[in-house]
Amino acid sequence: MCQHQPPCPKPTAKDRQAARVIASHPEQGWSLLCNGLVLFADTGDMLPGGAAHEPSRPQGTEQERLAVGDPARLTPAAAVSGCR
Repeated sequence: MCQHQPPCPKPTAKDRQAARVIASHPEQGWSLLCNGLVLFADTGDMLPGGAAHEPSRPQGTEQERLAVGDPARLTPAAAVSGCR
């Protein structure tokens, strides 16, 4: 698949996200890499066979998670009263 010299990492390699972008769709939040990997804006990815990997960085700050009402981040008092 990859024609670059040196070749880009294979889709199963740890550094798979270092492959070159061949199609970019930032408005949709994804890019296709030359090793067949689909890389998502949240740093998650999908292998050519369809297996997915979770994002490698936390999503949002604690304040952002609280703003959308993530119940796992609320204290018991805040969960009951609705206060944040």
